[in-house]
Amino acid sequence: MKRTLWAALSAVFALGLWQAVIFITNAPHFILPSPLRVAAALFDSRLLIAEHAVITFIEVLVGIVLGSLLGALTALWLVVSPATRRLIMPLLVFTQAVPIFALAPVLTLWFGYDIWSKIIITVLIIYFPVASTFLDGLQNTNKGYLDLARSMNARPDKILFKIRFPAALPSFGSGLKLAAVYSPIGAVIGEWVGASGGLGYLMLLANGRAKTDLMFAALLVLALFTIALYSLVSLLEEHLTRQAHRTSSPGQRSNTEPQAHRGWQRR
Repeated sequence: MKRTLWAALSAVFALGLWQAVIFITNAPHFILPSPLRVAAALFDSRLLIAEHAVITFIEVLVGIVLGSLLGALTALWLVVSPATRRLIMPLLVFTQAVPIFALAPVLTLWFGYDIWSKIIITVLIIYFPVASTFLDGLQNTNKGYLDLARSMNARPDKILFKIRFPAALPSFGSGLKLAAVYSPIGAVIGEWVGASGGLGYLMLLANGRAKTDLMFAALLVLALFTIALYSLVSLLEEHLTRQAHRTSSPGQRSNTEPQAHRGWQRR
């Protein structure tokens, strides 16, 4: 309830500030439309906006799933192989120095104007944040737990999936939150470069025809989708954090350590 109340207050404040800017600057509606004009355009063009929104939503959801999965697998691979980490990490950092705007035309040329070029751009824009945050979580596992497991002759794969992985879940959740914010940006950039559908394509089309209210309506739908996606990922992060705390709670360790000790000794 508190989150809903604060979200509503933020929305009211933003709308009031928007209307105040129009009142103070006396900006014409084709430069800065009022919230009422945008709401009218959203209602009048709801079917058109929904048609393009579905395309963008598919690009974002597929991209965030593939990018997060690829980033998580990369982090697991790098944490178990220090030599590979020293070799690959500089290359990953270098890829972040190349602006996505510079890669988008090339990817569109290679993969065409269909949905896959936008998905690949989305994957690239969220891959490094997820891999980096998850890798930090895997590397910053409590040293006492790792020393205890090694003293019991635990296998490396057991240490990775029974100790490192649960401890790194909150970091992975933080990476997913970054992905939820950045993934719509990647999809829209791809649509701006070249597309036949999507909210980014609709924004360019409306801007070229001086339909600023329609452009703002499409932007509003994209913003609301991003907020909803971020909220869902935040709930997932809270769940992962609770799971990690439950796994490392003293009471549970006291019940599970003897059994784990016997299991590791058998191995």
